[in-house]
Amino acid sequence: MNLEEKIQKAGDVVAMLRDAPQGPYIYPMRAEYTNWRDEQRAWQETAVLFDQSHHMTDIYFKGPDALRLMSDLGVNGFKNFGRNKAKQFIACNHDGYFVGDAILFAFEDDEFSLVGRPVAPNWAAFHAEAGNYRVTVTRDERSVANDGRRLTFRFQLNGPATHRIVEKAAGAPLPRIPFFAMGEIAIAGVPIRALNHTMVGIPGQEFTGLELVGPSEHGETVLAALLAAGKEFGLRQGGARAYPSTAIESGWIPAPVPALYTRESMRPFREWLSGEGFEANASIGGSFVSDDIEDYYVTPWDLGYGHVIRFDHDFIGKAALQRMADQPHRKKVWLRWHDRDVAELIADSLFGAGPHAKYLEMPVSNYATGTYDKVLADGRLVGISANNGYTVNVGGWSSLGMVDEREAIDGREVTIVVGEENGGSAKPTVERHVQRHIRATLRVRPLV
Repeated sequence: MNLEEKIQKAGDVVAMLRDAPQGPYIYPMRAEYTNWRDEQRAWQETAVLFDQSHHMTDIYFKGPDALRLMSDLGVNGFKNFGRNKAKQFIACNHDGYFVGDAILFAFEDDEFSLVGRPVAPNWAAFHAEAGNYRVTVTRDERSVANDGRRLTFRFQLNGPATHRIVEKAAGAPLPRIPFFAMGEIAIAGVPIRALNHTMVGIPGQEFTGLELVGPSEHGETVLAALLAAGKEFGLRQGGARAYPSTAIESGWIPAPVPALYTRESMRPFREWLSGEGFEANASIGGSFVSDDIEDYYVTPWDLGYGHVIRFDHDFIGKAALQRMADQPHRKKVWLRWHDRDVAELIADSLFGAGPHAKYLEMPVSNYATGTYDKVLADGRLVGISANNGYTVNVGGWSSLGMVDEREAIDGREVTIVVGEENGGSAKPTVERHVQRHIRATLRVRPLV
């Protein structure tokens, strides 16, 4: 069964996704190496190492038309893009709504990989097959969908000691690597590409994040060298509990509903996708509820990607985005939840006879693939709260939001509705509960 057939059988795509049994995105790594609080603190004070070798889909595209394929799909600019460069690749549907994002690596001028959640890599693989592109496609599935060994290891280091740790492990000075470019180094004799890219960001400092990629058979050797080099600098390994909380601080909204479930223009893609795949089983959670799945679609501007759109090339969705460009948009913001309200909500979710509020898992409380909680101002719906959780660096609970531009006033107080309607959906990750309102302070810049 393909995705289109599954939608037709379900009859209601919103209900299908709202009640989907899949919970938050799976990170197949050890939960904690020390404790998630110190692992969070490390990316601000020393450095943290995350093993990203298992949870992301990698799809490789090689051939004379590889760059043309990416340019035909990506809203980004591609002038001078080639070997040892990378970018946050953004893809939209024909109507200008967000399909997916991923990191695009250029290992050679004619050899790229898309790395991330499966949607954007799948979108590119579909077009590589369906279009007239001279490329070969190699899939390297995430570990939960792949019984074999991954093709590469991928270690992400973040924090002010990153540069010194990698330099010591390499035994030589690092080359000057511009932001979102790759340098070629060797660690323990293993050739590695090092991407200058941070998941958390420390303004004004260079090399606060490096993503190291190399052949999987040498992953353990490189990891051991990095951990040995990092001892004197306070390097910590980060686990699956701390890892998703990096996005809350950095501002990456990880799982908006991809705009692929409707419109005839997207039907061939739905028919290409498996009914057992990620897109067919992703779940929606939160207090925002609509019967129309298109009310969950977002634009690049909503996600903070408006600045990467380049109209200097033809790509899917270009005409629609040009029409949208001068219209009002939602703005990506940070929402700092009020400590007392959060404490009372947690108490209401655990203690007493009930009715209980929706439990907030720590440090990240996402209980569905994509979170859509209402953001209210003066009782009016002004946007959506997405990824939420606690980090020691923020010093409390916060979330990312997509709020109407005219309502995105720095420092204003808004209200977030936490929990689902009518006692909760049928997702197994959702206990019976009642909704609660949480006050939050809106900020237009990162909280740390």
